[in-house]
Amino acid sequence: QMQLVESGGGLVQAGGSLRLSCAASGPTFSSYAMGWFRQAPGEERQFVAAINWSGGSTYYTVSVKGRFTISRDNSKNTVYLQMSSLKPEDTAGYYCAARVTSGLGLDVRDYKYWGQGTQVTVSS
Repeated sequence: QMQLVESGGGLVQAGGSLRLSCAASGPTFSSYAMGWFRQAPGEERQFVAAINWSGGSTYYTVSVKGRFTISRDNSKNTVYLQMSSLKPEDTAGYYCAARVTSGLGLDVRDYKYWGQGTQVTVSS
């Protein structure tokens, strides 16, 4: 059983930056691919970014590519999402997730473990 705890959300002006962190429990963190998703009120949870077990492979949804960076530190059991040039449409609850394989996953169904989420609000 893996537990995930997100942090780093908050209120930021458009054009600003935030760094989200997701701390994972369990000794086998390095064997999991990780992902970030977001969900706005009334909408489905959507893929944002994914990273493989080593950090050597990443993937982003088109709307965040070039602005967001996913990374991981396996020595700290933590995955990060650095968000820059934030836009009001980035406002959502952000969730990290763990996939019980080492390769990238792009769909909510690819992930077994989920955190409780952290809210990001971007004001115009």
